[in-house]
Parts: sequence; structure tokens; C-alpha cells
Amino acid sequence: MPEGDVVLRSARRLHAALAGRELITADLRWPSLAEENLVGLEVLEVVAIGKHLLIRLEQNATLHSHLRMEGSWHVHRTGEPWRRPRTEHEIRAVLANSEWTAIGHHLGMLDLVATDREHTLVGHLGMDILSPAWDPDVAVQRVRDQGTREIGLVLLDQRVIAGIGTFFMSEAAFLRGVNPWTPTSSVTKLDQLVRLAHKLMVVNVDRATQVTTGNARKGQEAYVHARSGRPCRRCGTTIRVAQLGEAPNDRAVFWCPHCQPGVVPTDDGRERRPLGAERAPSGRRTSPRSPYRR
Repeated sequence: MPEGDVVLRSARRLHAALAGRELITADLRWPSLAEENLVGLEVLEVVAIGKHLLIRLEQNATLHSHLRMEGSWHVHRTGEPWRRPRTEHEIRAVLANSEWTAIGHHLGMLDLVATDREHTLVGHLGMDILSPAWDPDVAVQRVRDQGTREIGLVLLDQRVIAGIGTFFMSEAAFLRGVNPWTPTSSVTKLDQLVRLAHKLMVVNVDRATQVTTGNARKGQEAYVHARSGRPCRRCGTTIRVAQLGEAPNDRAVFWCPHCQPGVVPTDDGRERRPLGAERAPSGRRTSPRSPYRR
């Protein structure tokens, strides 16, 4: 799922293309919005709040989207084809002015609300980790207030801090030597963990690829995320993956048992092969898309 850095980068790109310009096309391919007409309205601004995108227009209107797992926004010059082909049937929104066209592809959510009612969609969110108003002391206290909840779940809880996803949670936890299943109240130097997550995300806002190792080469970007079955870059122990949280909202989380010791109740102890390396009995290569392989 795209995290706060990706969403903020998308918001900046959309703002540059749409803000201050009148829409000449507003094709909303969402059942509840099919009859809405935004043509002729000027886009005032595009902002990100956590993992949510808000396109604010004149006449007190806001188009809200959430990328979920695979959504994305793409911008190209009006009248020109996409640089890379996208599946037509997964287009959810087309917004265009005389210069630029923005296409919402495979969006997970799309809503149109009055701007003064945005709180009904994003009012439940905690402090945005990438907001200029970010206050680390307030954020740390919000995390600490979660008591015995598993720290990984707390950092992923958008009601506590908005914007963190499994990539940055897993990477920050590894770098601080924290097992994601540790009760929050038992995490020492909690402030350093939260501040590190913030630092990693800020650094990645201007990057096309999420990197925590300092090496952007393919396969070298992360310490533990999506690296189950491979050796830890620090100690050589095999990286593992297990589910964090309860179904259907559980998430696949990666960690190093040596660098991040502690109990993992959902780890079945089975051998982990590198992602994308195993083959089905027929000899057909299994899909590497799912991070949870046995």
C-alpha cells in the first residue's frame, strides 16, 4: 500500500498540474459519483493528509481519494498519450484542464464532499507524520498512550499517526532493534523509534523509490521489508515474515529474529525461502507479489 511519502509526492504533482486551472474534463468513474459534474470548476489546491488525497475545488467541493493497495495518480499533457499503458477498465477518475490531465488509476476510494465536511472522511486521523505541523513530542505521547498494544500495530494505526505503512514501520523497527510484536509500554527509547520513522519518510518524499539502506539499486533498498528468506544485512540471520494483527486487517510484517528478539505469536517456525524464488509443484514459478510465502 502506498504510504504517506508516496501520497504527498502525488499531491504535489497533482497540485502543480491542476491548481489554479479550470477543469474541462471531470470523468468520475465511480458508481456513486457517475452523475456529478465538476466541469468548469477551478481546482484550488491538492493536499495530502496521511494516506488520503484531497483535491479542493471552488464552490465548497472536495474530491477525496485513497490509493489503498495498488492505486495511483498519473499526470500527462492534455491530448498526449500516457507514457506507459494502463488498463482502461481500472481508471476511476479523469481530471483535465487545457494543459494537463490527471488520471486516477485503480483507486481504492473516491468521494465528493463539501470542503467544510472533509472531517467526515479524515477527521479520525492522527497527526500527519509529514505535515509541517508535525510535533514529535505529541506524536510520541499518542503512541505511548496505547499501552500494551503491539508497537507495530500502533505505528500502523492511522488514528494514532497518519501516514506510516508496513514498509517504514518494519524498517524503523529493525533499525531500532524493536520487535514489532513488543507491547508498546515495553519499548525502550520509544521517542527514538518515532523520530526515526519520521526521518526516514521525510528523506523519501523526493525519491521515486523508497530506500532506507542508502542504496537505491534494485534489491538493495531495504533492510528487512519483503526480504523474508534472505540473510539479514547486519548479522546474516534469515529474515522472517509473519502476520501482525487480526484478520481480515492483519498485515505481513518482516523482521530479523536476532536483531529484533522477542516473541512472535504468529510465526509458525517454518523455513522461509526468498520471495519469488519458490516454484509450484508443476514447475511454474509462483507469483512474487504476495509478501507472505511458506
